[in-house]
Amino acid sequence: MGLQRSIVIAMRRFVNQLALGFFTVVSCIPGAHAFVPKSELWERWAVHVPSATATIHHGEWDAFLADNLVAHADGVNRIAYAKVSDADRKRLQDYLSALSAVSISEFSRDEQRAYWINLYNALTVNVVLEHYPVDSIRDISISPGWFSIGPWKKKLILVEGEEISLDDIEHRILRPIWKDARIHYAVNCASLGCPRLMPGAFTASNTEEFLDRGAKGFINSTHGARFDSDTRLIASSIYDWFQEDFGGDEAGVIAHLRLYAHPELKGKLEGITGVYDFDYDWTLNDAAAVK
Repeated sequence: MGLQRSIVIAMRRFVNQLALGFFTVVSCIPGAHAFVPKSELWERWAVHVPSATATIHHGEWDAFLADNLVAHADGVNRIAYAKVSDADRKRLQDYLSALSAVSISEFSRDEQRAYWINLYNALTVNVVLEHYPVDSIRDISISPGWFSIGPWKKKLILVEGEEISLDDIEHRILRPIWKDARIHYAVNCASLGCPRLMPGAFTASNTEEFLDRGAKGFINSTHGARFDSDTRLIASSIYDWFQEDFGGDEAGVIAHLRLYAHPELKGKLEGITGVYDFDYDWTLNDAAAVK
């Protein structure tokens, strides 16, 4: 790897991290440290009841998606934000209110996992609707802090009396409790570069199927992994930002890609030892923008 390319990739990764909106400012001078959140358990949410048999109703989310999710030939499911009716906005608000009222600690792990994934995705759609029209979710700069970008650190909902942010759900609950890289294919950040938003709610019974479907769909799309020549692998920045979840290095990322790659991509990955570059498209997953 040449020095010039190394510098370009390092700069691109730095910009990507800034764009993701996850900041810790250690000083007010150039060189302030920016980082992607690590998986760090919020112990409060580790409680569950293995023997619990109660289920959580996600029908309102199913109905909202049925009315407003638009599939596209490029594999990216989009939301028709501009056409969401007042009735559907209320349906989404009622659904979030219902989830807020759930005592989630009293449920089984499988019910909890589906709950947190659906809550993340519904909150994301709701926050976009509240600020629409925007070109990118990064433009919704409501997170606390001088240099905040995006909505991820904003406390958006109460659960069991605790204020919860999108960051909390992804990085302090889902990732550390389940330790499953496929979580990245479940939570949707309302961007074209993100793994697709599933057309239905996650449930305890379908989550495994949805996680596998999400992994296969994303990895075999141009947003997940592609080659710009016979040997140059371009992968989603997700595999850079969260490399710790994908084996800890580029070899681990490639091994993960091979698990879900279709035969053509799997063949191309033979002999590949590193990722040439990472990229990500932060354009809003807006059905109105499709020509």
